[in-house]
Amino acid sequence: MEDENINLQKKMSSSSSDESSSRRRVATERLPTLDKVFIQRIFANIEEDMDKGQNWNRWEGYADWRNRPALRSHHGGMFAASFVLVVEVLENLAYLANASNLVLYLSKFMNFSPSASANNVTNFMGTAFLLALLGGFLSDSYFTTYCIYLISAITEFLGLLMLTMQAHIPSLKPPFCTSVNRNASCQEAERGKAVLLFMGLYLVALGVGGIKGSLPPHGAEQFDERTRHGRKQRSTFFNYFVFCLSCGALIAVTFVVWIEDNKGWQWGFGIATAAILISIPIFLLGSATYRIKIPTGSPITTIVKKRRTGIENMSTTPTTTTEASEDEEHANSNVEIQTAAQDLKFLHRALETMPAPRWLHCNVKQVEEVKSVIKILPIFMSTIMLHCCLAQLSTFSIQQAATMNTKIGSLRIPPASLPVFPVLFIMILAPVYNHIVIPVSRKLTNTEMGITHLQRIGTGLVLSIIAMATAALVEIKRKKAALQSGLINSTEPLPITFLWVALQYLFLGSADLFSLAGMMDFFFTEAPFSMRSLATSLSWASLAMGYYLSSVLVELVNCITGTFRHTPWLYGSNLNHYHLERFYWFMCILSGLNFLHYLFWARRYSYKTLGPDNQKETGITNESPEV
Repeated sequence: MEDENINLQKKMSSSSSDESSSRRRVATERLPTLDKVFIQRIFANIEEDMDKGQNWNRWEGYADWRNRPALRSHHGGMFAASFVLVVEVLENLAYLANASNLVLYLSKFMNFSPSASANNVTNFMGTAFLLALLGGFLSDSYFTTYCIYLISAITEFLGLLMLTMQAHIPSLKPPFCTSVNRNASCQEAERGKAVLLFMGLYLVALGVGGIKGSLPPHGAEQFDERTRHGRKQRSTFFNYFVFCLSCGALIAVTFVVWIEDNKGWQWGFGIATAAILISIPIFLLGSATYRIKIPTGSPITTIVKKRRTGIENMSTTPTTTTEASEDEEHANSNVEIQTAAQDLKFLHRALETMPAPRWLHCNVKQVEEVKSVIKILPIFMSTIMLHCCLAQLSTFSIQQAATMNTKIGSLRIPPASLPVFPVLFIMILAPVYNHIVIPVSRKLTNTEMGITHLQRIGTGLVLSIIAMATAALVEIKRKKAALQSGLINSTEPLPITFLWVALQYLFLGSADLFSLAGMMDFFFTEAPFSMRSLATSLSWASLAMGYYLSSVLVELVNCITGTFRHTPWLYGSNLNHYHLERFYWFMCILSGLNFLHYLFWARRYSYKTLGPDNQKETGITNESPEV
């Protein structure tokens, strides 16, 4: 019966359309020829406008969570991105709740030596941030940011669940070493216990990497970059993403660390497990509002193919580009139109016709995409030194504070809670920057963004230089207090408050706010449409390489100074005998040279331009910004 009704409706609709077309034909036949043409054009324009109206309501290149076309009236916007911000609070809480205090767990409960514990923590954190590149690559190529987040969150949950079980069940841990037998060799976690430990840790690292590589671009994808309002909202999103990241970190380094130290590590791991588990349904609550970018294939394959074609064609004479390439370039309108730049000219050889397999043929759009990626790499390399400074201060600064008076009134603050200072500074500065600094700078510069992405990153680099100089001066003051009080060889607290160390954290927190939010916004905006998740992951890869570089620099400094001065700068068990102030000055000089290197590339960088219509609307130009 239902089929008969459907067929009847189809016949009625077809007959009505045939009847209307016949009436239109009869009406036009009674009119002169000019009137016929005029009426036919009117009907054609009406049909064209109806098609345009349907297409205008769709987000081209995006789908909803059910893989249906995303609609402008239902998907995207700040409301959709707000779910991402809430999830980031829980995700960073789950990660930092254990990473910030993990070295203590490995040395005290898994019986690893202090050096082995430190190396394991460094490897764990560096691996987690490097795996963000894998998460971004998979989001761009084969899956979506939506799917990668869910897979990664489940992976991190499984890893934390394994660590919680090991911390709770005594038989899954090595025998506890008391202070009496600490001088004897303690039994480290080995075989099955070590396998369970490291399997849990690196499942967490894999999950964290996938989330870092998919969650920020997923939130940024909710805004329409073709409008001024959409770009402003996206910049605001990245600012508050760093703010929410800091909110999770604040809870982790205060409440959860206290729980781990006083109630047991099984409670700390349990809180982290619950946090990442709760984040999954919160993320799913926003499914109906998300617009999700459709994957377009492997960007790495595109880069390799274009580089190979460009190199192979360097010895050929220029010829015209094939029409097929030009047609393909404009076939997909969801990708921003880019003007052909004059730099990296050797890549234009990939456009030239030559006897080659069809899969090696290139068009203008593909070559411009590769050039966009190559152009942002020097900026990426310039940010590694900043994160090297962050890594150094997060280790030595805590040891400095441990030798100082850590009381505020009658309250004693544990040195491990020192990271709360940069977190608090970021939480205060993020709203101030977004609601005061940006509006004022827009009025002063009469530009859309007020402060460009490269200016924000450059400001972060300058603040890191100031932070290292401040750290050196504070260390000089600390050692002077040790000498004057006669406590240079003592383990008693020095008569100087640890709040002096908070000064360098003030500049570090400011540097992190400017650089991290600026880097994510810059890489997302300047990367090709098909590589945005991977490019945004460079922000986390820079952090990972900063951790690795910090370890290399410490070993290198000790090796060189130990050769020429016989006593390495950073050697021994007593921090008062270290030449830490010299190391900080050395880091300050390296940061200054790195800033000059950054200026060289930043002043020559030309921002990506949009199509003529958008360019006229937004005023975006191809000129290099002042840094």
